[in-house]
Amino acid sequence: MMCFPSIDSLVKDVDTKYTLVTLAALRARELTDGMEPLIPDAEGKKPVTIALEEIYDKKITYERSDRKQETDANV
Repeated sequence: MMCFPSIDSLVKDVDTKYTLVTLAALRARELTDGMEPLIPDAEGKKPVTIALEEIYDKKITYERSDRKQETDANV
């Protein structure tokens, strides 16, 4: 069974598969906690599926922070 969107197409929008998993998990948690989906045809779909489709449609993005700067600032 093919899933949509495919993992290959999703990884192109993020830097690593780990980032993709983390981003999808965080968004799925938000959806489970009651946030509204950002895609129109979300009814009946599971939160992770909705999260992956939102990432594919570029409705969910992320920004990589520089941990060294954060660590230096907190010291």
